[in-house]
Amino acid sequence: MENCAEIRGLRVSFNNEEVLHGISADIPREGISVLIGRSGSGKTTLLRALNRLNENFHGYSGSGEVRLFIEGGMKSIYGGGAPELTAIRRRVGMVFQNPNPLPLSLKKNITLPLELTLGLRRAEAEERMEKSLREVGLWDEVKERLNRHAASFSGGQQQRICLARALALEPDILLLDEPTASLDKKSAELIEALLAELRRAIPLLMVSHSLAQARRLGARFFVMSEGRIVSRVEAESLPDGGEAEPFLEALL
Repeated sequence: MENCAEIRGLRVSFNNEEVLHGISADIPREGISVLIGRSGSGKTTLLRALNRLNENFHGYSGSGEVRLFIEGGMKSIYGGGAPELTAIRRRVGMVFQNPNPLPLSLKKNITLPLELTLGLRRAEAEERMEKSLREVGLWDEVKERLNRHAASFSGGQQQRICLARALALEPDILLLDEPTASLDKKSAELIEALLAELRRAIPLLMVSHSLAQARRLGARFFVMSEGRIVSRVEAESLPDGGEAEPFLEALL
């Protein structure tokens, strides 16, 4: 099975405090890979390392190698010869725990990154916007309200807007940091259904605190503890029921 990510000796520190301790892992392209573990185990930091978002935080330093399948082949994203940072973040999209729409209209949330990043003309950007909103099942709900401020929509709609914004850039990999944690049950179910469809077309790497959600969506699970990957579990080895804590205790 081909990989979407190959990580070797990855270390990440903030203000000289090491958060990731020499992580090495291969992440397959097929299906959804899920990072699970207790709060503070380094899951989000590892996720952000895959599109170099950690560099936005004060006191960051890091070492090691990360190779991703982007732009048609495996490429190192750190060090000399790495693609431009803007290209990496376009190719490796990310959706966060809390919806983070731009303080603009819904339309501008999607078309502006397309115009600025890809240089698309307005008509083409609007075509891509419609396509991505259809992909996330939102077009019929919002097509008459595209000029409304994005923050005026519900939390579930805002999260789907953010997902549509990421998909409109046609990423090679999509990172998801607890994408349903801040949503109500109905909105979370809609996002899960979308991810179940997306996993057929694009590699997905997701952080989840919900073992039940991990069971429903994941193909494999990387268990993290204290800044390390301590176990990899295939879907068939995950328990059918019960709470996450006893399962994690058995692996840690």
